[in-house]
Amino acid sequence: MLPCKYIIITDEDDGYPLDSFCVPRHYISDLDRVLVPCGLILDRIERLARDIARDFDDQPFTALCVLKGGYKFFADLLDKIKQYVRNVNDRTGPISVDFIRIKSYENESTSGKLKIMGIDNLATLKGRNLLIVEDIIDTGTTMKNLLTLLDQFEPRTVKVVSLFVKRTPKSKGYKPDYIGFEVPNKFIVGYALDYNEFFRDLNHVCIISESGKTKYAKKNVDACS
Repeated sequence: MLPCKYIIITDEDDGYPLDSFCVPRHYISDLDRVLVPCGLILDRIERLARDIARDFDDQPFTALCVLKGGYKFFADLLDKIKQYVRNVNDRTGPISVDFIRIKSYENESTSGKLKIMGIDNLATLKGRNLLIVEDIIDTGTTMKNLLTLLDQFEPRTVKVVSLFVKRTPKSKGYKPDYIGFEVPNKFIVGYALDYNEFFRDLNHVCIISESGKTKYAKKNVDACS
């Protein structure tokens, strides 16, 4: 059996106390625990970057960042890829970047259809090696639909890297090519993962508390706007 190529955080692992790390004071009462410290995230990203650079070798590729939650992971990952290329493997081809936002339609008439925003013309992806950079994959439905859509535009290759994959009974069984961490079915925030646009400024990935969910529920936030 091949060794696991990603870190599995078990259901029994409840992380670390908040007071073991520097957490913004305005979020202290909104979080339960630190699940993945920022330092561990950055170390894991460095290894992902090495694996990706080695796999692409001297081939150019386009890195597609899935916004909004993927922006921090995307920036840190590309920095580590460039660092690896500069110091170890200068054969890697040029890297181009682009950004997309995905809207998934789930009403009765358009279930499973996606709208991609941000990239001007998907036809420009024809013949390219693509690396899709995502922050977290939950059920996998949206990513599978995205891959089906991109396949119509005939890219040369498509690989997906996700910093987190959530272990959930709703999963469709999809696993990306590269995974940082497999995490329990808990609502996590931080490292650009948000809850109604809050917690993106939190460095560590934490488990949001029930009081935090209530405080930042959309109806409550809208009422205070």
